[in-house]
Amino acid sequence: MAADRRGKAETLALRRRLLSDSCRLFYPEDPIKIVRGQGQYLYDEQGAEYLDCVNNVAHVGHCHPLVVQAAHEQNQVLNTNSRYLHDNIVDYAQRLSETLPEKLSVFYFLNSGSEANDLALRLARQYTGHWDVVVLDHAYHGHLSSLIDISPYKFRDLDGQKEWVHVVCTAQVGNRSVLTPPSLDDTALSLPQAPLPDTYRGLYREDHPNPAGAYASEVERVVNSVQEKGRKIAAFFAESLPSVGGQIIPPAGFFQEVAEHIHRAGGVFVADEIQVGFGRVGQHFWAFQLQGEDFVPDIVTMGKSIGNGHPVACVATTQAVARAFEATGVEYFNTFGGSPVSCAVGLAVLDVLEKEQLQAHAASVGSFLMELLRQQKAKHPIIGDVRGTGLFIGVDLIKDEATRTPATEEANYVVSRMKENYILLSTDGPGRNVLKFKPPMCFSVDNARHVVAKMDAILTNMEEKKKRSIPLKYTEVVTFSLEDENH
Repeated sequence: MAADRRGKAETLALRRRLLSDSCRLFYPEDPIKIVRGQGQYLYDEQGAEYLDCVNNVAHVGHCHPLVVQAAHEQNQVLNTNSRYLHDNIVDYAQRLSETLPEKLSVFYFLNSGSEANDLALRLARQYTGHWDVVVLDHAYHGHLSSLIDISPYKFRDLDGQKEWVHVVCTAQVGNRSVLTPPSLDDTALSLPQAPLPDTYRGLYREDHPNPAGAYASEVERVVNSVQEKGRKIAAFFAESLPSVGGQIIPPAGFFQEVAEHIHRAGGVFVADEIQVGFGRVGQHFWAFQLQGEDFVPDIVTMGKSIGNGHPVACVATTQAVARAFEATGVEYFNTFGGSPVSCAVGLAVLDVLEKEQLQAHAASVGSFLMELLRQQKAKHPIIGDVRGTGLFIGVDLIKDEATRTPATEEANYVVSRMKENYILLSTDGPGRNVLKFKPPMCFSVDNARHVVAKMDAILTNMEEKKKRSIPLKYTEVVTFSLEDENH
């Protein structure tokens, strides 16, 4: 391809001239020009190989040959909209239904996670007849205007919180999170707040006898206060494992109790699986299943990994919610959602997951990686917490064990140095101090050994510099997440 022969400097100059500065690059001071991907690796224009530890979009591996073949073969035959009968869309819906609880039996196909969450919001409001939404602090659910409104990660830097959005949030004071109202307009200042279910640095920690119940009680407090103001809740939105919030693993039982409070208020529970579904957590196909067999959301949204880089997404819901939406008499139509090619790609992803046993692989490799990282925690005091499941793992870097203050500068340094060692990592969390691992599912045991060995060397070097009062120097690391790219 001609573009591949263009030098990196020329490409960068064209990008700066033609694209908005708000369309940011990773490593903006020294961006990487990627021209090829295969499996868990990306390659630059010079042929250098980078190990990708964060691209959960290429779920079964960059450019997986079976997925590429499925798209190519269907493209040669037909690609049109879903208003014509076609086997691919019903075959795909049936295959997805086999992975979900029986209650979730109606499917809508779309192009992106943002579209999926926007539709989930519409479904919830139509079904309940209510408007208000409860979300977790630092949540991100997409880039559409409707979703910026329910994404504290974004709206706090924009127009602020709408009066119909109720955030389950905290602030860090000293070594313990406390309840505080955000800086909002006068209509919202009196809204109650409750904490993110973070058992490491949240209000209720690992030493609490029942953190799930304690955190759920804070959501109940929000619900009660909203109702006292005469407002009505349509939905509770949550990533099944909050990612932008810092690779959080909610305590088991939290969702069940929250669902009881939300249902009692007449709302529905929306589980955002866009980051964490399709076997990534290892133990289960869906991350919400970590909460227990007795928990079933009312709506589940999917994106990113569903198409391995192809723009396809999905909403699964109950017959009751779907019927209420149909009762408006207004059809739902998405020009490219559910196209023969998109569904062929989706079916191929499911085939690869099954044939290559990638869910079990995620469980095995993830456990191995977690153990290696825990060994590093015992060696390096800067590692405050290692948490995760399957190939969804966070390493929380701290300045001090007692206060658990986020080590933001040090996290940026590690990411920058890892890039110099041809390993692509990123950070998440309110303090931008949590190293996140969400690699393609083909990430191997050897990859895990390699990554941790490099991290060990970098942390050791960093500790030596601090002892000698040598300032850390690092290339600026972009401070947005992969979530921004493909929701």
